[in-house]
Amino acid sequence: MTRGSRSVPTGLAAAAAAGLTALGVRDLLQRQHALLRNFPIVGHARYLLESVGPELRQYLVAGNNEERPFTRDQRRWVYASAKAENNYFGFGTDNDLEYTAGYPIIKHRTFGRAVPPTRVQAGHEVDLPCAKVLGRARGRAAAFRPASVVNISAMSFGSLSGPAVQALNRGAALAGCLQNTGEGGLSVHHRQGGELIFQIGTAYFGCRDEEGRFDLARLKDLVAGAPVRALEIKLSQGAKPGLGGVLPGPKVSAEIAAARGVPAGVDCISPSRHAEFSDPDSLLDWVEMLAAETGLPVGIKSAVGDMAFWDELTDLMATTGRGVDFVTVDGGEGGTGAAPLIFTDSVSLPFQLGFARVYATFARRGLQEDVVFAGGGKLGLPDNAIVAFALGCDLVNIAREAMLSIGCIQAQKCHTDTCPTGVATQNAWLSRGLDPALKSVRAANYIKTLRRDLFKVAEACGVEHPGLIDTASVEVLTGRTASTPLHEVYGYEPGWGMPSAADQAEIVRLMTGEAPQGGSAPPSESAVG
Repeated sequence: MTRGSRSVPTGLAAAAAAGLTALGVRDLLQRQHALLRNFPIVGHARYLLESVGPELRQYLVAGNNEERPFTRDQRRWVYASAKAENNYFGFGTDNDLEYTAGYPIIKHRTFGRAVPPTRVQAGHEVDLPCAKVLGRARGRAAAFRPASVVNISAMSFGSLSGPAVQALNRGAALAGCLQNTGEGGLSVHHRQGGELIFQIGTAYFGCRDEEGRFDLARLKDLVAGAPVRALEIKLSQGAKPGLGGVLPGPKVSAEIAAARGVPAGVDCISPSRHAEFSDPDSLLDWVEMLAAETGLPVGIKSAVGDMAFWDELTDLMATTGRGVDFVTVDGGEGGTGAAPLIFTDSVSLPFQLGFARVYATFARRGLQEDVVFAGGGKLGLPDNAIVAFALGCDLVNIAREAMLSIGCIQAQKCHTDTCPTGVATQNAWLSRGLDPALKSVRAANYIKTLRRDLFKVAEACGVEHPGLIDTASVEVLTGRTASTPLHEVYGYEPGWGMPSAADQAEIVRLMTGEAPQGGSAPPSESAVG
C-alpha cells in the first residue's frame, strides 16, 4: 500500500475527530439541554434511542398483545385479511382470559336456527345489509337500506393523502359499502366509484360561501353531482371532542382548497361550534330543512359526554315530530389524526359505555326503532363489532383499521406530516408510494373478511345476521370466576338492542332468500324477558 492510499483513511479520521470536537464544544456551550452540557456527544445517544423507541418496541421488544392502540396480533389479522392471506392463529389465544376484567365472551348456541350455507358465496364472501332502512321512519325521499353493515368512517382529504382517499373510495366500491367523506369536503379523490356519506362540519367545507357561512345552494349542487346517499352533521368526534382544528396554510394545497372552498396556502380553521344552530331545537330545525331540500337522510355524529344534550334531543323527537335519521356514536378511544394528549386519553366516554347510554336514552322514549345507529372506535375488529351489534348498533364504521388495510404501519406520525407509508400525509414524495389501485383491493378484501367473520359469529350464535345477536349472547368477565351478561352490565331492558319484529323478519328474508316460517318475525332468543 502506498503512502497516498494510507492518507485517505487518516484524513477521514481527522475529519471525524474534528466534527466530534465541534459537536462537543457546541454541546458544552448550548443551554437548552442539561443532559448534553453534562455529557457532550454521548448524551445524543439518549435522544437517538428516544426517537426510534416506538420502532424498537414494535419490532423487537413488545409482545403480540402489548402494543396500543392496536396490538401486533390485531394488526397482523388486518394485514392478512387485506392481502387475502391465511388470517388464522395457531396454538391458542395470547390473551389472559382468566384474569382480564371487562373481557367479552360471545356465547355460541348448540342448536340455533338453520343458516343456509348458500349465503356464503364463492370465495367465502357474504353480503350483510343493514337490518333497518335508513330514512324510512321519517319518510325521506331518498331512504335506502345500506348494503353493508361495515362502512368506512369519516377521514378527510387533508388528514389523509389523496392516494389514500382514492384507495378507500375504490375499495368501498369493490366491497359495496359506504365511505364517509369526513368534514374536509368532497374531493376528486372521493369520486372513484364508491358511494358516500357527506359530512358537514363546523366550517361547512364544500358547502360554504366566500365568508365561510353555510350555503344551501352549494350543498344541493354538490350532492346532485356526486353519489351521496346521506348527510352527517358532525357535532364532535372521539379524538378531540369539543375542539375545533387548524390545517396550517403550507398544507392547504390547491386540491384541498378546491374541495373545502377555501383559499390555497392560508390556514384552514374549523371552529369548535356550529353557526347554523345552537341547541337541540335549532339543530332539529336544520336537520329537517336539509332533509326537505335534498331528500336525503340526515344524521348526526358525536362523541358522548354530558347526557343533557341527548335527553333534550330525544324529548323533542318524541314530542315534535322532528328527528334525525341516524346517530353515529364515536368512542373516546377513536381518532386518526392529531389531538392533545388529555383529549385522546381522558375526554369523552369510550364506545361501549357512551353508546349504551345514548341507545338507552332513545329506547326509554320508544325511538330506537326509528333511528339507525352507527358506531365507531376500534369496531373494525370482529370481537368489538359483535359487542356493538349486541348493544344495538346497526352499522359499524372503520377508520384506523381501514388505514392499516391500505398500508399504515402504526408509526403514529399522523400529526407530523411524515407518515412513512403515505397514508396520513400531504407530502407528495411520501404519498407517491401508495398505489391506489393495489391498495383498494386490499381495503375491499379486509372489509369483506370482516363481514364474513361477523356472519360466521352470528351463525355460531344461532342467528342469520350479526344485527340479530342479542345482549344475552355476550357476557363480560368480572374476574377469574365470574361474569355478567351484557344487558346487566349496561342496564338494558328486555328487547333493547334488537331491531323491530318487522325488521328482524325482513333481514332474515334477505339473508336466507326465504320468508320466515308462518310469515312472522323470528324469535329474538333473548334471555332478557
